[in-house]
Amino acid sequence: MPSGKAQKPGDVQIAMNGKSIEIINTDAEGRLVLADGLHYARQLGATHLIDAATLTGAVVVALGYTNVGVFCNNEDFFNSFAKSLKRSGEKMWRMPIDAEYGEMIKSSIADIVNSGGRWGGAVTAAMFLKEFVEDTPWIHLDIAGTAWMEDNKPWIAKGPSGVPVRSLVEFTRQFANTK
Repeated sequence: MPSGKAQKPGDVQIAMNGKSIEIINTDAEGRLVLADGLHYARQLGATHLIDAATLTGAVVVALGYTNVGVFCNNEDFFNSFAKSLKRSGEKMWRMPIDAEYGEMIKSSIADIVNSGGRWGGAVTAAMFLKEFVEDTPWIHLDIAGTAWMEDNKPWIAKGPSGVPVRSLVEFTRQFANTK
């Protein structure tokens, strides 16, 4: 540990929304910050949320370096976003967030754990974030496999990809026109 204040497995943190989080994996620290950010956005009055993060290596195991993993808690919001994907040309694949996955992040000493373990890792990470958006329409984009291209492709150069900027711009244009 770099200091006596370093986070370690077994610690319990209290999130901004008051939920207690048992630390299982110290490498899953980014989702703690993102969770507070999602809650804070709601406090500021956000009515819809989209986050994009290189959150898990598990999404790369599931989808490789081709598709972004998309997690969403609202069908209408997802359908609107899916229309923007057709215009942007970015490849994304919807992943499940069924209630059964929520069982994998239950804790015996806190409200939830920060990592559901190896199996379904991208899904349990999204389920963790879902705890902080409640009923607010929300899309989580796990861009870990697509944020950096290892090779030149006919449609994108090697290096940082900028995924999902095109889709977010298209979606914002579309969303603004419907309000």
